[in-house]
Amino acid sequence: MAMRKWAMGIGAGLLLAVGTGQAVAATTKPSAEQVRQLMQVFSVGKMFSQMNTQMAGVMGQQLPCVPAGYWQDFVDANGVKQLTERMIPIYQKHFTAEEVAGLLKFYRSPLGQKVIAEMPATMAEGMQIGRQWGQQRAQAMLGELQKEGKVDAQGRCPASPSAKASPLKGK
Repeated sequence: MAMRKWAMGIGAGLLLAVGTGQAVAATTKPSAEQVRQLMQVFSVGKMFSQMNTQMAGVMGQQLPCVPAGYWQDFVDANGVKQLTERMIPIYQKHFTAEEVAGLLKFYRSPLGQKVIAEMPATMAEGMQIGRQWGQQRAQAMLGELQKEGKVDAQGRCPASPSAKASPLKGK
């Protein structure tokens, strides 16, 4: 009987130790290298280059006296590295090492690569639908507010009764 209690105690201790080890492993922050790999899989460099090209176009229009090559060269590969290094602590704060490993596995898969490839188009289309929906909702709300007399035909607040009475009367 004593041997059985001792064995059960050891078994419980091992389960506790294993469980604690898993909890510690699950909360381990990802290494900087893991996050760099994730940024590479996300094609951050390509996205950064595209953003730089767009920014160069805008800046070139705003400051035509500056040669176009200046803007394109301003943010180079070193800029991608700088941005990635600044992103590392953010990913380390929000994801565990195990989660980043899972993200790497997914985004390296064919489906993950498709998600990366299709995300710009789906986001652009989603933003367009969101704008249309927002405009429709705003028009519907204004219509209701006009029916209730809370706004006038131009969508402005009508003058309140107290605003019509001159506060300077009697002075």
